[in-house]
Amino acid sequence: MANELYTRTNQKLYFAGLALEAWRAAEAAQALNAQTQIQAAREGALFHLYGAALGLCHEIAGYYRLPQAAAPQVEQLLTAEVLEAAPSPELAELVELAQDRQSWLGQLLSAYRGLFEPPREAKQAKVDPSLALIAAVSVGEPEPVELGLQALADWQQQIRQLAARFREGMSEW
Repeated sequence: MANELYTRTNQKLYFAGLALEAWRAAEAAQALNAQTQIQAAREGALFHLYGAALGLCHEIAGYYRLPQAAAPQVEQLLTAEVLEAAPSPELAELVELAQDRQSWLGQLLSAYRGLFEPPREAKQAKVDPSLALIAAVSVGEPEPVELGLQALADWQQQIRQLAARFREGMSEW
């Protein structure tokens, strides 16, 4: 069972790497549809990186025999309730990363959720020319930052390193 779970995580990391390579190729080719190719590669990489994170969560949940071991979403495993019911150092580290929106895992989870949101028109500040001294301020959600190739490559490396470290610690001798 553990080898099967390792294989899923490893496959997702491999496919994320292929998407990142496609991204690099699209940037280098400078084709007319390069932006579309880059966007497709970005979305593919996000999809597979999320899958790798989910695979890693499944490895941990399977090792500790958690009832949520087959959860279909990372967010269902990385909760304080799951951690409280079955404390483990690996799960605790992932829960902490997931709850920090500035961490690589917090950003990955947010970016993955963003894949399922419909496109929105960019917000325009309402400007009244007669009120030159008043600045328009948006208090809504900040505009999402476009994810770069290096950020996703870093996330892939982070998952790979965590998987290696967690597997070493969870291996039964």
